[in-house]
Amino acid sequence: MSEPSTGLKREHSESIESSGIEQVPSGKRSKGDQIASERIDWANRWRHSDVFVERGGPLAPESFEASEEVCCVGCLVDSVKILVVGAGGLGCELLKNLALLGFKDLHVIDMDTIDVSNLNRQFLFRYKDVGKSKAEVAAEFIMKRVPGCVVTPYYGKIQDKDEEYYSQFQIVICGLDSVEARRWINATILGLYDEEEGTGFIPIVDGGTEGFKGQSRVIVPKKTACYECSLDMQTKPICTIANTPRLPEHCIQFASLLQWPKEFPDKKIDGDDPDHISWLLDQATARANEFGIKGVTRTLTMGVVKNIIPAIASTNAIVAAATANEVFKIITSSAPSVDNYMMYTGDAGIYTHTFALEKNPNKISIPRSWKLSDLVDALLERQGTQLKKPSLRSTGKSLYMQSPKALEEATRPNLERLVIVVTDANLPLSLKLVVKFV
Repeated sequence: MSEPSTGLKREHSESIESSGIEQVPSGKRSKGDQIASERIDWANRWRHSDVFVERGGPLAPESFEASEEVCCVGCLVDSVKILVVGAGGLGCELLKNLALLGFKDLHVIDMDTIDVSNLNRQFLFRYKDVGKSKAEVAAEFIMKRVPGCVVTPYYGKIQDKDEEYYSQFQIVICGLDSVEARRWINATILGLYDEEEGTGFIPIVDGGTEGFKGQSRVIVPKKTACYECSLDMQTKPICTIANTPRLPEHCIQFASLLQWPKEFPDKKIDGDDPDHISWLLDQATARANEFGIKGVTRTLTMGVVKNIIPAIASTNAIVAAATANEVFKIITSSAPSVDNYMMYTGDAGIYTHTFALEKNPNKISIPRSWKLSDLVDALLERQGTQLKKPSLRSTGKSLYMQSPKALEEATRPNLERLVIVVTDANLPLSLKLVVKFV
């Protein structure tokens, strides 16, 4: 390979210095790294992002002003701080996409460590990383491969961080595989928004995959449906399982949800116990033979009991790309974001569908300024529930009890206290109402 001219070397060096990227002495870099570095066009490294803000389009909102003077990179890297929740299959793709789009200040949080089974699709990890923190290894890998991008990792639970931590971000991206974790982050981020003061407005872009299927959605506080609004759609077909099973999974669920509690009412199923799996397999096989259903295996039984969802790298890549695209549109306002749910189905071809998921009218949004008495009044006024004397309990304690009289007098002072104060400060402000008929 011929040596680059002195002028090109000088221009390359000046562009690196102006970008604020720390240079590695040539003596400490491999020959391959030096060749790759010399080939990088540092001055135009974000050109692929700039073109979207240098000109408008037919779908661009009226508020968007195209400009060639203010490059996209200046907007992205200097003023935007992004949190990626989850560093698994989807999180790895998201971190890579965001870094290559030009986002400079990324944060990632994950409580898991790397397992050998992760290596086939979570491409930021290597065999030598097994046992290490996913967040820390992913951050190190991205910063090494994308100079100038700073990724701050946190190895721990999302519940470990307080509201001050989450309020520092302009947008939060979720790549989680747990319903409870999604509910927690949904309630926490939406709880930061004070509509009256206009503070704490943080959009959430949520991505999820399940085998060949996936979804990407945008949650705008107070404007679009949140994660709680769609929980009612995730139900188990108990009637189908008990009466007319059609799939091998139904037979396994019949054994685990209905037969196991009858045989072992005081014992919880352990998905890692071979004896438990063997018993469930026998029961599910008998059930399947009764209805002429084939396909009940030990592997499938373990998958259903442990709720193991097969992860496919291509699905993660497609959903992460769609999710990062929504983030880019929200930050730059170069195009309207999706309204508000994108569904991808890849098991029978390539199919996507977008639709507006409606807000649940029965969900109560509790402003941070509400007292407990405001919540009680709101429950009394709701036409759907028609409550007359609602009592409220939180985790492990009574907030306000209408009876007996002694308990009502003891909890009455809570009515004048803020809801966020009388509830557990470590839990998000998301209440589930349980109606008991006495």
